[in-house]
Amino acid sequence: MTTHELDEATLEFAHRMFDLARSGDTEELAANVDAGVPANLTNDKGDTLLILAAYHNHPETVAALLARGADHTRVNDRGQTALAAAVFRQNAETVTILLGAGARPEDGSPSALATADFFSLPAMRALLENAESRP
Repeated sequence: MTTHELDEATLEFAHRMFDLARSGDTEELAANVDAGVPANLTNDKGDTLLILAAYHNHPETVAALLARGADHTRVNDRGQTALAAAVFRQNAETVTILLGAGARPEDGSPSALATADFFSLPAMRALLENAESRP
């Protein structure tokens, strides 16, 4: 089913889920995912709920989505991962949560490592390198 085939109420509901991820309304978003909204729901730009929560600095929402099966390896239409978004936003807590869930600093294009280098974010680069050196 394409977006052209979805009714207005369904589209409005989907937009609301993306807004919940952006605003960090963890409780309501988690309840909706628990009720059947796909944890990997993706918008027309390829952004998943997880990518939006990471980009908008909501570590609790990121953790809740990961706990419900959100895939940290997914990339948006620009090749970016949730980890690269968190690095760009310099959110060490979200970066740590994603790394703890198995996110890899080299995934995506640009990767989280490339993002840290391009925007001269040495603290983020160090956090990513420390994760890479762990067994």
